[in-house]
Amino acid sequence: MSSKAERLHLRVDPEQKALLEAASRAAGDTVSGFVLRAATEAAADILADRRAFALDEQAWQVFDQALSRPAAEVPGLRELLSTPTVLDRSATEPPAAQAGR
Repeated sequence: MSSKAERLHLRVDPEQKALLEAASRAAGDTVSGFVLRAATEAAADILADRRAFALDEQAWQVFDQALSRPAAEVPGLRELLSTPTVLDRSATEPPAAQAGR
């Protein structure tokens, strides 16, 4: 078993604390152990999707062919991505002027 020298400090509201305490009791663990295990499992699940994925032979062939194709120009995409959106308009611009866009 490795030595644990690092600490994490968390702030929780009373409802969160009560929930964690009840869940840790139900799991037969301490709150620290329960939170550490749950957070570690969630972190591993999130990162697993970014590190590795499994494909059968047919899916691998399709994936490999897609990676091998040269980049292609998608008609209209460059213009779409360079055109201002409603999120780009000025916060000081009056709503009437915004509506005419």
